[in-house]
Amino acid sequence: MGAAVIVSIAAALYIFYTFDPKTQPLFPRCPFLLVTGYECPGCGSQRAIHSLLHFNIGAALRYNAFMVLALPYILLGIYLEYFGGKKRFPRTVKFFFGRWSAVMVLIVITAYWILRNLL
Repeated sequence: MGAAVIVSIAAALYIFYTFDPKTQPLFPRCPFLLVTGYECPGCGSQRAIHSLLHFNIGAALRYNAFMVLALPYILLGIYLEYFGGKKRFPRTVKFFFGRWSAVMVLIVITAYWILRNLL
């Protein structure tokens, strides 16, 4: 399972590095933004990933600061789920991905969603 995840991530990173989501029709547009005119919590993530891969951290933060700041959390989740972290660190799984942490993540995402459209 781990090898398939690594290959998938490597392929996605190659695509995001090679093609600019700002100019290429290959990347999907956000349906929420198209319908409402407001940005969802994920809007700008594709451009942020492209910018990060080109070491343009400032642009990545402007496109989607939440996604950039959440990357360590996302990478921890990938490690725990696919690379044996669950067995080695069961307390970490419970702390960062338990019921209450899920509620906290939902609250933070909702707050970001509202604030990014107000500011």
